[in-house]
Amino acid sequence: MLGLMQQQTLLISDMIEFAEKHHGDTEVISRRVEGDIHRSDWSTIASRSRQVANALDAWHIGAGERVATLAWNGYRHLELYFGVSGSGRVLHTLNPRLHPEQITWIVNHAEDAVLCFDMTFLPIVQKIHKDCPTVKHWVALCDANALPADTGVSGMVSYEHWMGSQSRTYTWPILDENTASCMCYTSGTTGNPKAALYSHRSTLLHAYACALPDVMCLSARDSILPVVPMFHVNAWGIPYSAAMVGAKLVFPGAALDGKSVYELLETEKVTLAAGVPTVWQMLLLSLIHI
Repeated sequence: MLGLMQQQTLLISDMIEFAEKHHGDTEVISRRVEGDIHRSDWSTIASRSRQVANALDAWHIGAGERVATLAWNGYRHLELYFGVSGSGRVLHTLNPRLHPEQITWIVNHAEDAVLCFDMTFLPIVQKIHKDCPTVKHWVALCDANALPADTGVSGMVSYEHWMGSQSRTYTWPILDENTASCMCYTSGTTGNPKAALYSHRSTLLHAYACALPDVMCLSARDSILPVVPMFHVNAWGIPYSAAMVGAKLVFPGAALDGKSVYELLETEKVTLAAGVPTVWQMLLLSLIHI
């Protein structure tokens, strides 16, 4: 005999649909690499995530293919978190702090089909693109008018041009919950980096656990600033937990100095900030000099 109460596959797409339906007007704030503060909300993130899924379909990126990111914490990276994994592809977050040769090795080992990057990391892309034959498309996370005229990278497109014209309507596929959703590679280990592959099921269960009172104690009343990078173990799962509970997200982008972080803490009424001790030491030092 099977108990069929609440029988539902655990999928990442369900989290963004929930956030849109019940917390659509809750803000997602980002300090962009351009330096300005960008304001979005869960409803907009959800609709743009569906545009990402449609854009990947248009490029015929198949289920299970890897879509890599070289990006800071921001709204576009968040849209890729849901648009890539929710549509059945695998989000592969690359660590830009690794040496270019190591990044090249990881991209080739993962056989990434698409690589999306913040303009901060254009110099890395220019160094590695010729040695990454599996990457069919290079997407700069910027507006169309911000794309440099000559980057030396053939076929590069801007994110907004790529996904901006796509439909905001998309039917998320019903996947096996054990389907791969995200991929991270280790660093600082012996030999070449090792890949860790997350599933939809593991990601949702981790998001639930992180939100519990004895872990991060997250709720829709919170304003969360994840300083821990989205390329480092998926920012400790915070982007998913925030969608699950409908919390406000505040992204610091590339400005991780104490003064910039303090400004966001104050202006966005942050109730929980997550980062390593080095970040908080910089914050304390900046406060001492105020």
